Amino acid sequence: MKKSILLLIVIFSFAYPSFSQKGESLPPIFKDSAKLSQLKAMAYYPLFNAGLYSSVLPVEGVDEIPDPNKDYKLLFEFTVGNSDSTHKSLSPGLVEIARIINLHIASGIPISHIHVVVATHGPSLYSIETNDAYKKRYGIDNPNIKLIQQMMQNGFKFIACGQAMHLFMLDKPDLYPGTKVSLTAQTVLSNYAEQGYVWYKIDQE
Repeated sequence: MKKSILLLIVIFSFAYPSFSQKGESLPPIFKDSAKLSQLKAMAYYPLFNAGLYSSVLPVEGVDEIPDPNKDYKLLFEFTVGNSDSTHKSLSPGLVEIARIINLHIASGIPISHIHVVVATHGPSLYSIETNDAYKKRYGIDNPNIKLIQQMMQNGFKFIACGQAMHLFMLDKPDLYPGTKVSLTAQTVLSNYAEQGYVWYKIDQE
């Protein structure tokens, strides 16, 4: 029960970061373990099942609906890395990206109308290593491989920052196949912003 409460609090913190950042009181439902369990049972996964953190909760009476016929161009600046104690788990940054895409799909937007670029720099680079490179670094298989594969199969473009690769001592062969390399993530951000991509900063574990 305590674990379920913790997971839902984390979901709420992602959805409403002001509560966690400002130290404000959480809503009353977090004091009701039975209702929290009901929320967990309601959670679903429109495309990516990357654990409870990537889930969506159904909402009744929705009357603000995005146009499903438009194209939605999303640019994720992915910098968060796993701490040494969590490298056996999925990257929290990749899970958050999965959650955002799940929310778009749950809102009625088909995945074919969602165009995603993931600008990867900083310690997040380790999350997109090949299995061999990750295993050499941590002694275990890369737990992110399956999710990365599924994302790429759905048209996600991963772009690694060449400047950060130098700093984190990574070569292109160390990156998961299909990952592009730019001179710098800064031009990736400016380039895709000019093309009308909506920017999301993924920098919290």
